Amino acid sequence: MIAILDYGAGNIFSVKNALDYLGMENVLTDDAALLRSADEIILPGVGAFPAAMRMLSQKGLVSVLKEEAQKKPLLGICLGMQMLLEKSYEFEECKGLGLIRGTVERIDAPGLIIPHMGWNKLEMGISCPLLEQLGDTPYVYFVHSYAAKCEDSQLAAWVEYGGSIPAMIYDGKYVFGAQFHPEKSGDTGLQILRNFGGLI
Repeated sequence: MIAILDYGAGNIFSVKNALDYLGMENVLTDDAALLRSADEIILPGVGAFPAAMRMLSQKGLVSVLKEEAQKKPLLGICLGMQMLLEKSYEFEECKGLGLIRGTVERIDAPGLIIPHMGWNKLEMGISCPLLEQLGDTPYVYFVHSYAAKCEDSQLAAWVEYGGSIPAMIYDGKYVFGAQFHPEKSGDTGLQILRNFGGLI
């Protein structure tokens, strides 16, 4: 079973609908016991980094996520991916979960519209099981103004938008982050979610 973390800052229903469409057992929850018993966890997120981290903290879920990420697959989506990193500078300096080395900073793309919104082709980095069987032209959908700055050793995919923007990060074990929305990325996104479910 996949637990979709419902902590007040997630685009949870589109994620749930995609998993339901794929026939993947899932539950929306903010219950620590359910997160611990789940096979996998998805951390969605929309909005501002500091507010989302406060919500996680108020629900007592920061330590739970850190513990569970050491033993089962965890996928952060959009803001959820950014929260996997050590620190963000969105509005204020704010600590993240620290599961992936790096920071979150405003996109620097002179002459281009921010937020970065639309479809971009994934360029592949390190080997990542979520990016298998995507075909030759895997396009995915983005909506964001801030982006990760991380080490190449944890960069599974990126896109070009006034420079390279990390699209998927991976710690090489259990922790994955997608800056794009797989649940809104057509067949490519569905295959990524299918791959995630196949890790169980």
